[in-house]
Order: sequence, then C-alpha cells, then structure tokens
Amino acid sequence: MTTKLRNLFAIGASAFLLAACQGENAGDSSEGAGDSNDTDTEETADFKLGMVTDEGGVDDRSFNQSGWEGMQAWAEDNDLGEDAVKYYQSNDASQFVSNLNTAIQDQYDIIYGVGYQLAEAIDDVAENNPDQHFGIVDGAVDRDNVVSLNFRDHEAAYLVGVAAAHTTESDQIGFVGGQRGVVIDRFQAGFEAGVASVNPDIDVDVQYAESFADAAIGQQIAAGMFSSGVDVIYHASGAVGNGVFTEATDRMESDPDNQLWVIGVDRDQEELGEWEGGNLTLTSSLKAVGTAIQLASNEAMEEGFQGGENIVYGLAEDGVGITEGNMSEEAWSAVEEARQAILDGDVEIPETPEAE
Repeated sequence: MTTKLRNLFAIGASAFLLAACQGENAGDSSEGAGDSNDTDTEETADFKLGMVTDEGGVDDRSFNQSGWEGMQAWAEDNDLGEDAVKYYQSNDASQFVSNLNTAIQDQYDIIYGVGYQLAEAIDDVAENNPDQHFGIVDGAVDRDNVVSLNFRDHEAAYLVGVAAAHTTESDQIGFVGGQRGVVIDRFQAGFEAGVASVNPDIDVDVQYAESFADAAIGQQIAAGMFSSGVDVIYHASGAVGNGVFTEATDRMESDPDNQLWVIGVDRDQEELGEWEGGNLTLTSSLKAVGTAIQLASNEAMEEGFQGGENIVYGLAEDGVGITEGNMSEEAWSAVEEARQAILDGDVEIPETPEAE
C-alpha cells in the first residue's frame, strides 16, 4: 500500500462514514443491474467503475450500499457523469459470473465485486480476462489484474462488544451472523472478545442465518433471542439485520419499559433503530467500503492499477470504527479506552471464534 493511498484514506474515511444514505433507490432496473445515464461526456469516457453486489443487494442498508454510495461519491468528486458508475445486482450466487461478464462487455475500467462470496467468481473471470482490472472487497484474489481490499473487522467488533457489555442489564447478549466464513468469523471473534474483556460471565448467544438477504430469518432469530432474555443484539448479516431491527422496534413499541438494543454493522444504522419513543441503535461498527473503493480507483487513475496487492485497513488507518450512537457516557469512555489500547498494541484480538 503506497504512502499516498494510506494518507488519503486516513483523511477521507471519517467524512464518508458519516455521509447520509443516498443509494437506496439508485440504479434499479428490471434486469437486476444498475441503470446508467445515456449522457456521453468526454470525462465519463476516461474512466468508469462497475460494481457487482453479493446476494444482499445494493439497498441492503449495509455492506453493498456502502460500496455503491462510495462509487457515486467517487464519480461526483471527479466531476464525472452518472454513467461513470454502474452496479449489477446479484440476487444469488448463480448470477455472479454472468454479472461480471456483462460488466466486462460494458467496458468498465475496474469492476469491483463487493463481498467475499464473489472471490471465486472473480478469480475465474479474471483468469480468462487478463487485460480487465478487477477489485474484490472482503476477499483475496492473487492475480495481477485484481486488487484486494480487506478490513480488520475484529477490531471494530471488539469495540462494540465492549459497548454491549457495558449496556446489557440481563447479562445476555446476542450475535446474529449472515453466513459462516472467514470474514464473519472475524466479527464474531472480535465481538465475543470485547464482551469478555468487560465481563467473562456474560452469555453470548451466537446464531447464523446462513443468508445475507433474508430479513425474515433475521427477525425470527431476534424474536427467539429477545424472548430468552437477550437485551442487546449485534448483527453482522447484511440485509438479514433489517429483520433484527424490525423485531426490536416492534417489541419496544409494544412494551416501551423493556429496553432492547441493536448494534448495526458496516455503516451507521441509526436510522433503522428509530421508533416512536426514541432510538434503539446502541452503536454501529463501521467499515469504509466506499472510501476504500474510491481511493483504489483514484490511485489507478493517477498512478496505475495496483494489481496483485492486498490492502488491509484497520483502526490505525481509520478503515474501521464505531459510532457513539446512543451509548451511555460510561460505555463510550470504556470504548475510547479500548480503542487506544488496540492502537497501542496492548490488546490482541482473535480473528477466529473459540470452538463452539
């Protein structure tokens, strides 16, 4: 990772992470791929970005949406037209390769796959198209025409674990994962370690939806957790988490005296926690997906494509983080202390969960 890229990321990440939601209805089409303008300007002909979503969809209010918002911001910041960026929505894994091939035909300079689920598809397509540049977010593909963008998710997850442990009144906390794998393992491991650093006797109920798209499963899992006494749930599950928020808000509206909390993921999900009596988003772990795409794309335009690199962002690079949200002063103070301890190298955070 070049010094220029590292410095730019540190400057740009915080501002982008706080950006308002812009992408929920952007780029929708009946074919599952993003629309783009027919406007053909000199600028947009110079450099264009394509993006293939994972199964969560571009409006998941989480991971994919962060990537799409980042690409839109990139086009605006570089004074390019709307047709400089386009997304191709994958409703399931069977569409990954076809969407990648369509993006190649549409002649995008860099095609990003958002989510580790696309790693195998990008590896195959990149091998067959050595002159096409690709990016993979949350995965690693060792090819000269692919740049890999990854994050130390376990660092941010540790911090929200600290927040959850300082907030729970029942000493029962939940973790809802999307699909098991190396990325979500990092979320689970970091979260459990953060909770245990405050109180090892707190019980963490871990359940997986085996999906990143099915909000109904998320609501069902959350209902079971809340009924069993859990009062804080952290989800790392893409659009599945929308169901977790729905269950929590429904319960708070029916019984306002029973305080429940949800912790968001990848972007600030405070808007999902709004209910008639307040807001139940305790905090959100942040991942600067959009900013990473912007910076890798800018470097490709200015200095050449950095194929074969695996760039990893953590707390030190402002690549991951946490919102203050609705934490108590005590919880926020504890999070700040934990963050500094991580930066100082005083805390070693596991990347894989203990055997269950």
